[in-house]
Amino acid sequence: MRALDQAIDLAAAFEASTNPYMLLTPDLRYAGMNAAYLAAVGTTRDRLIGQQIFDVFTGGPTETGAENVRQLRASFEKVLATGERDHLALIHFAIPVTDPDGAITHEDRYWSASHTPLHDAEGRIVLILQHTSDITELELLRRARNDAPTVSALDMILGGGVMNRARAVQEDNRRLEKERNRLVEMFMQAPGFVAILSGADHVFQMHNDAYARIIGRSNVVGKSIRDALPDLAGQGYYELLDSVFATGEPYEGKGALVTFRPEGADHDLSRNVDFIYQPVRNNEGVVVGIFVQGHDVTATVEAAQRQRLMIDELNHRVKNTLATVQSIAMQTARSHDDPRTFAESFQARLMSLSHTHDLLTRSHWEGADLRAVLEHETDAHGPTRIVLNGPPLALGPAMALSLGMIFHELATNAAKYGALSAPDGRIFVDWTIANQTSRTLDVVWREVGGPPVETPVRRGFGSRLIERNVRHDLAGEAKLSYASDGFIAEFSIPLDKDTQQHV
Repeated sequence: MRALDQAIDLAAAFEASTNPYMLLTPDLRYAGMNAAYLAAVGTTRDRLIGQQIFDVFTGGPTETGAENVRQLRASFEKVLATGERDHLALIHFAIPVTDPDGAITHEDRYWSASHTPLHDAEGRIVLILQHTSDITELELLRRARNDAPTVSALDMILGGGVMNRARAVQEDNRRLEKERNRLVEMFMQAPGFVAILSGADHVFQMHNDAYARIIGRSNVVGKSIRDALPDLAGQGYYELLDSVFATGEPYEGKGALVTFRPEGADHDLSRNVDFIYQPVRNNEGVVVGIFVQGHDVTATVEAAQRQRLMIDELNHRVKNTLATVQSIAMQTARSHDDPRTFAESFQARLMSLSHTHDLLTRSHWEGADLRAVLEHETDAHGPTRIVLNGPPLALGPAMALSLGMIFHELATNAAKYGALSAPDGRIFVDWTIANQTSRTLDVVWREVGGPPVETPVRRGFGSRLIERNVRHDLAGEAKLSYASDGFIAEFSIPLDKDTQQHV
């Protein structure tokens, strides 16, 4: 009962006070006010309760009115953001007044206001208490005295000097607040990541969105870096911060690898960063914190790594290509005594190799489709004489090069001795992917309508190249059948990743 009695006494004192008081909710709606406030603003309690304050007092259409509304709103927002009291030394607000005839006019009034947050048991702001003092007469007197030819000591006592100083302080505070807000906005919108750590434990004071993204969490303000980012343990960053704080010497890292475990993730995320730890000093030059600034350069580092890998791969491919050309030259020379026929065969085989290189270049050497390889190697013989049938199949660079050389030899032999040497001859190429578990490519090259086929007396370069490429380069099996009604070549090649990507 005693607590209830005290509450009743406080409410009675609040209502009876000659000083204007009013209460606002956090969304700036009237929750209560005393009689002095109602008398000062010239309205009733029923018209205010539940209303948003800026729906009632708009400041008017003038630029001054809009600025006064901005100041008042900024003061409320500061209280809500900081949880601390804020003061307005001077604010101009026109109050609606109803004359005896019922007409509403506005009367210029000048106020000094204090805004105090009221917290609940958990520390949340539940109300804002505004205490206002009507200083209209003092302000008008000050202005009148300022317009006089001389300003006396009485003028100062009556408020001229005091009010001028109050106005100057308020203007300075307003200017500093604008500058602070501008700097904070720049800080938050910085393209790189930035954070401010305070004290020897490196407690987060603030950070921008880019920093929150790179660490994979946002609720770190008020925590030490060891508590907020335990996943940094063992990576050396705690020790670097300790050293910068102890010595006052900045530290700069380039392309440093840092690993985080984002909130809710089941795996680590590694990034490369350029960063600097810059000591922050107080007026006495003592280090009190560290400013962290940097950029995520993961894409740049990965691009450099890819470039080095591509250069190494290019060197490897050039060596392989030269070895292939050397082998083609030697094998062609063994089967051609006539320099002219040697040159023709050698050039044709080099062109076949070049065709497949062109296909791979278009895909940046990521691979080529089997049908495209076949079409490139058989296009010279016309699209109607060679029938291709099989599913899409992406080949790795090594397999594309080997199959390109094989199909070139088959097409060349067919043009010289097989189906393509006869007017009505045709070739059917069928391929399937057998055994989905181990993935095996089965290819059948079948010639029909050509001259009678005889088994060759000796193996030529073409057959040796085909068998060597299938068995050695592709780890597969090859079967060449010289049936009387048409030549048949059958290949079975594993499609495992290593075979496709090896060059």
